[in-house]
Amino acid sequence: MYNRPINVAIAGLGFGAEFIPIYLKHPDAKLAAICQRTRAKLDEIGDAFHIEKRYTDLDEMLLDPDIDAVHINTPIPDHGQQSIKALRAGKHVACTVPMATTVEECEEIVALSREKNLTYMMMETVVYAREFLFMKELYDKGELGKVQFLKASHQQDMDGWPGYWPGLPPMYYATHCVGPVLGLMRSEAEYVSCFGSGTIREEMHGFYGSPFAVETTHIKFRNSDVGAHIYRSLFDVARQYRESFEVYGSKKSVEWPLIEGGPLVVHTAKRPEPEIPEETECPDFAHLLPAEIQAFTRQGVYDADDHQHLSFTQGGGHGGSHPHLVHAFLHALKTGTQPYPNAVQSANITCVGILAHASAQQGGALIQLPAFTLSK
Repeated sequence: MYNRPINVAIAGLGFGAEFIPIYLKHPDAKLAAICQRTRAKLDEIGDAFHIEKRYTDLDEMLLDPDIDAVHINTPIPDHGQQSIKALRAGKHVACTVPMATTVEECEEIVALSREKNLTYMMMETVVYAREFLFMKELYDKGELGKVQFLKASHQQDMDGWPGYWPGLPPMYYATHCVGPVLGLMRSEAEYVSCFGSGTIREEMHGFYGSPFAVETTHIKFRNSDVGAHIYRSLFDVARQYRESFEVYGSKKSVEWPLIEGGPLVVHTAKRPEPEIPEETECPDFAHLLPAEIQAFTRQGVYDADDHQHLSFTQGGGHGGSHPHLVHAFLHALKTGTQPYPNAVQSANITCVGILAHASAQQGGALIQLPAFTLSK
């Protein structure tokens, strides 16, 4: 718990720069430092936001005793080891998705957060997007009735993306569809079964040893009769960007629009057949935030057309989730409570994807989630 502003450092200033003005304006935060490998980019951002402490080396920044917490926004392959380093250095960690790329890294993060009594939060955007918050509100009020089934997808054309992206197995980065199906009822995955479908171009097979164009996973929830279906594609599938989440209840169901930007569709049971579906404009949930950061549910750093970040041109700005993520993390640190998702929950969400791909490689075999991803 803190009775003063929390000193936060941001590592990675591509997507990470979106969060700078939110931390600068949040009443419980002080943006203490930024870190970026490229000096020119580091200075450009530092000068723009008048941030004095600047690092090109994460290890050096982690030695800074004034930093309480680190928000990691670096490339996916670095998340696990950088989170581990930060926890070992005694820093609280917020990390963009996924938590890590191996089950072993996830386990070490969970163990370190417990051993050192530090907070870890995976910054999963969808579970703080306005559409999810709308469905969560319906669920919490009992308006959905008994939840019977959940479904989610994340489809994106990653052709032309550099580095580690070509040939990436779809389920390796599945948190945007795993997160909401588990997050609505704060459920845990017990086991998964996944099938690969179709084939990406042969020149991409060698990067990860995976040919699959689409991977589809069924998730069995722990201590529940409910299951979920998720699907994911990255290459050679014709589809507009889509992060969708749908919930089917006994009283009401909510479906995502087929085309980005369209209204949600709410189905209400026992009405005359033509009146069952109703298009619904999703409300914003900025009122849940401190007044100083409410505006960031609708706009970000890069609002000019020539500086628009991909999170706003693809995925609709992540549903206004960025200030909610920052607030959830800071609130947990300020009050000594656990954020959602905490280390164990983040590991459960992330390991669903990792183990789902392993299942696809074994023709759909059932694979149990490891014990460290489950609450006691």
